[in-house]
Amino acid sequence: MKKFNYTEKKDTRSGFGTGLTILGEQNPNVVALCADLIGSLKMGDFQKKFPERFFQVGIAEANMMGVAAGLTIGGKIPFTGTFANFSTSRVYDQIRQSIAYSNTNVKVCASHSGLTLGEDGATHQVLEDIGMMKMLPNFTVINTCDYNQTKNATIAIADHKGPVYLRFGRPKMPVFMPDEPFVIGKAITLNEGKDVTILATGHMVWEAIEAGYILEKQGIDAEIINIHTIKPLDTEAILKSVEKTKCVVTAEEHQIAGGLGESVAALLATNRPAPMEIVAVNDTFGESGTPAELLQKYDLTAENIAQAVLRVRAKL
Repeated sequence: MKKFNYTEKKDTRSGFGTGLTILGEQNPNVVALCADLIGSLKMGDFQKKFPERFFQVGIAEANMMGVAAGLTIGGKIPFTGTFANFSTSRVYDQIRQSIAYSNTNVKVCASHSGLTLGEDGATHQVLEDIGMMKMLPNFTVINTCDYNQTKNATIAIADHKGPVYLRFGRPKMPVFMPDEPFVIGKAITLNEGKDVTILATGHMVWEAIEAGYILEKQGIDAEIINIHTIKPLDTEAILKSVEKTKCVVTAEEHQIAGGLGESVAALLATNRPAPMEIVAVNDTFGESGTPAELLQKYDLTAENIAQAVLRVRAKL
């Protein structure tokens, strides 16, 4: 098992803030809109450096999506910023009609996603957003795993023509990905293995790495792949890996319904059937607690991934 080291932990939302500021310096067409959460979305530097390109819309998320769509008519590249719950559930009609259906060049940037939002509780812990957004035609859906990847994904989506949903989070996570250009739709193999394929996304990528260490002690050689882009899915990389390992486990901080696991299951069912386990939230809402406590309670830890590997290999 390849060793992954890190020297610091940083929140992925800060990666978004840094990437957005870099974009502001590089591209005069990049504009930012925020729904009264400048500090939470780390958009303060962009606001200070480019006040004429920053729009504080207040607690009016639906209006923010409409304004963002309108700004694209003049050639602007709008980045909207609010919590993931408010970026999807509260404004789904506006996104569907004004952004997805119209195929406008809006980047919907969503922080505080999943359970690891923590103490704010179930009303803010959106666990359905990947499913909601991947079902919309024209949308690209990205879920990044650390500070570096979030920063570089933010920069990359400005050059992508069409609507994007960029999902990131609040807790400080290990910074372990190389600081290199982000390629939309291209999965990253973190560790090559022969006994099982582990496909992880977002914060669960680090848990998958930790699971790899656990499995190594049991003589199991795991292939670990970072699926940062949920749509378009890197079908070639997934099928190639599963052809080798013959079984797969997916891991995500999302409901089982609608998430990465569902997409992978559909891919395998129609191309290369194989035993599969899904590590995800099982049809329930979250609750208040620290990120670590919530990952433990809802079975989203490295140990849970390792246990899923043992179950799936027993099916071979």
